[in-house]
Amino acid sequence: MGNLKSNKIAKGWMIVIACMLIQAIPFGVASNIQPLFIHPVTTDKGFSLSSFSLIFTIGTIVSAVASPFIGALYGKINAKLIYIVGCLLSGGGFMLFSMCTELWQFYLVAGIVNIGTSAISAIGVPLLINSWFDESTKGKAMGIAFAGGSIGNIFLQQMAIYSIASNGYSKAYFLFGVLSLAVGIPVALLMIRMPKNKDEIVVGNKKADKLEDKNKEKLDLAYTLKEVQKIKYFWMMAIGFLFVGIYVSAYSVQYAAYFQGELKLDPSVVAMSGSIFAITSLCGNVVGGILFDKIGVMKCLVISSVAVFVSGIFLTMSGRSPIFAYAFSAIKGIAVYMYMMGPAYLTGSFFGRKEYGSILGMINLVFALGFSGGSAIFGLFTDKFGYNTAWMGILACVAAAYTLLIIASRGMNNLNKDRIKKLEIESKTKVA
Repeated sequence: MGNLKSNKIAKGWMIVIACMLIQAIPFGVASNIQPLFIHPVTTDKGFSLSSFSLIFTIGTIVSAVASPFIGALYGKINAKLIYIVGCLLSGGGFMLFSMCTELWQFYLVAGIVNIGTSAISAIGVPLLINSWFDESTKGKAMGIAFAGGSIGNIFLQQMAIYSIASNGYSKAYFLFGVLSLAVGIPVALLMIRMPKNKDEIVVGNKKADKLEDKNKEKLDLAYTLKEVQKIKYFWMMAIGFLFVGIYVSAYSVQYAAYFQGELKLDPSVVAMSGSIFAITSLCGNVVGGILFDKIGVMKCLVISSVAVFVSGIFLTMSGRSPIFAYAFSAIKGIAVYMYMMGPAYLTGSFFGRKEYGSILGMINLVFALGFSGGSAIFGLFTDKFGYNTAWMGILACVAAAYTLLIIASRGMNNLNKDRIKKLEIESKTKVA
C-alpha cells in the first residue's frame, strides 16, 4: 500500500518537474528575455519605442482571445499533442523573429509565439497541476511549478545579454528559439500526460482528505459565471487585476530599455538586475503560495502592495546608483506571486470550484487586456512626456490596483460568510 502511494506521489511530482522545465526554458525564452531585444531592435531598425512595444500588446491580445479555445481543446485532444504543437509554435515562432525586417512581421510572429506559450504555460501548467493534485496539495505544487520560470530566468538573462552583444539580436533570436525547442519537445513527448484515473491524483494527509471529502459539497462556494457577473466585488477584483496587468507590463517589459537607453547603464548592470529578479521571484513563487494558505488573502495583498510600490520608487532612483536598480529588481521579485498565482488563488478562494475555469478565464482576460495595453500606453507616455512622468503614472496604477483588490476581497469575505451559512442549511435539509 505504501509503495502504491509513493508511486502515485512520484508520478505527480514528475509532472511538476515537467512544468518547471517548460516554465524555465520555452516560457522563459518567449516571455522573459524579449524585453532585452527592445533596445537593439529599435536602434537597428529605427522603430519607435511605442510602435515596437506593440508586439507585447498584440501577442497578449491574441493569446487572450485564443485562450478559451485552447482550454476547450484540452478536453477534446490529448494533452501531449497540444503541448507538442504549443512548443513548436512558441520555440519555432521565436526563431522566426530572426527573419523579421518589418514591424508587421514582428507583430505576426508575436501572435504565433504567444498562442503557443499560452497553450503550454498559462493554460497548460495550471490545468496539469489541477488535474494531478487535490485541493490540499495543488497550491504548493503550482508554486513550485511556476518557480521554474524564475530558475530559468537566472541563466537566460545573462545568456541573452551576452548572446545579443556577441552574435547580434537576429542570431540570438534564432539560437534561443532552438533552445526552446530542444527542451520543450522532449519534455512534451516523454513527461506530459493527464492522470489515467482518480487513483493517480496526489492527495494530502488522510485526515485532511477525509475532512475535505466529508465537507466538499458543503464548503464549496459553487458560484456560477452568471452569478459572479452580478456581483460588484467581482468586477472590482477584475478591474484591480486590469491595473495589475498595466504595472506588471511596464515594469517587466520597459525596464531594460529604460536602463539601457535612458540611463545608459552598463549591460552587466542590466543583466545582473535581471538575474536578481529571477532569484527573488523564485522565492516569491515558492513562498507566495504558502503565504496565501498561512496568512490569508488580505495580508498577502498588503505585503504585495507595499513591495511593488517601494520597488517602483527604487526604479525611479536607478540613475543615481546601480544599487537602486538591483533593489528594484529584488523587491519586485518578492511580490511576483500576486500576478503569477493571485488571479487563480483569489478566484478559487472567493468563487469556489463549480465554474472555476470560466470565472478564472474572465479574470485572466481582463488581466491580459491590462498587460497588453500597459506597455504600449507606457511607450506613448514616454515618447510624449518622458520616463519620469510615465513611471509616476505606473505608481498611480499600483495604488489603484491594490485599493480595488483589497476592497473587493473584504467585500467577498463578507458575502461568502452568509453564502456558506446558506449552503450549510441547504446541505442539512437535503440530508434530513
